[in-house]
Amino acid sequence: MTAVDASLTPLQAGPAAEPFVAARAGRSPRYGAKPSMPTSVVILIIIGALFLLPIAAMVIFSFRSNQGGYTVGHYIDVFNPALEYTYDGLFVGIQNSLALCVITVAIILVLLLPVMILVELRYPKLRRVLEFVCLLPITVPTVVLVVGFIPVYSVLSQLLGSDAWTLGFAIGVIALPYAYRPIAVNLAGVDVVTLTEAARSLGAGWLPVLWRIVIPNLRRGILAACFITIAVVLGEYTIASFLGRTTFQTALVLIQHTDPYVAVIFSLLALILAFVLLLIIGRLGSIRPRSKD
Repeated sequence: MTAVDASLTPLQAGPAAEPFVAARAGRSPRYGAKPSMPTSVVILIIIGALFLLPIAAMVIFSFRSNQGGYTVGHYIDVFNPALEYTYDGLFVGIQNSLALCVITVAIILVLLLPVMILVELRYPKLRRVLEFVCLLPITVPTVVLVVGFIPVYSVLSQLLGSDAWTLGFAIGVIALPYAYRPIAVNLAGVDVVTLTEAARSLGAGWLPVLWRIVIPNLRRGILAACFITIAVVLGEYTIASFLGRTTFQTALVLIQHTDPYVAVIFSLLALILAFVLLLIIGRLGSIRPRSKD
C-alpha cells in the first residue's frame, strides 16, 4: 500500500477518489465511460462493414457481364479509343469538375482564409458575425439556393458566358460552411495573436509573418478545408443540373441510363481519388518544416 492509499479513509478511498489516486500514482485518470477492447473491436467491425459493403458491391457489379459471369471488358471499354466518342460527355464533365475544384479552392484560399486571419488578429469581436455568415448556407436547402441563383446566373451568363467554370461562384457558397469549420478549429488551437505580436516585435513585416508563421501553423486546417471543398465540388449535382451545366455528376447520371457499368467504374475512381487526396493531405499535414541553423 502506497502513502497515498494509506492517507485515505475508507470513505475517501471509494470511486470518487480513484482519479486522484491514479493521477498521484502516475497513471492517467479515467473520466466517463470507456469501451473495453472487445467492444471497441465490435464497433470498428460494424463501422467498417457499413463503409466497405457498398464499395464491395460496386466493385462486384463493375465486373459483371451481360451474359452472366464476370469480365474485365467494362474497364477495357473505358480506355478503348474506338469507344471514346461514347464517353465524350463524361470526360467533358470530369474536366469541368476538375476546373471547378481549382476555382472553388482558389475562392476559399483567396477570400475566406485572409478574412478569417484578419478577424482573428484585428477584429475578434466580429468572429461571431463571420461564423454566422459562413455557416448560414448550410441551413438553407440547396434547391432553395438554386432558385435564388437562377436570376443571378441569367445575368452572369450574358457577361461571362455559360461555361461550367462559372459554377465555382455558386459552389463556393455551398462549400463555405464546410471549409470554414476546419480553419476555425485550427485557429482556435493556435495562439495566432501571440505568435504574430512576437514576430512583429522582432521586426518582421506582415507578409513574412503571414507566410512563415501564420500559414504554416494553419497548414492542417487549410489542407482539410481544401479536401472538403474538392469533395463537395465532385459530389455536387443539384446546382449543375438546375443551371444546365455539364459536370462529373450530371454526366454520370446521363451515362448511367446507357451504360451503368461505366458509371459505377467512374464512381469507384472518384472514391479512390478522394482516398488518395486524404492520404496526401494527412501526409502533408504531418510534415514539420525543418529549422534552419
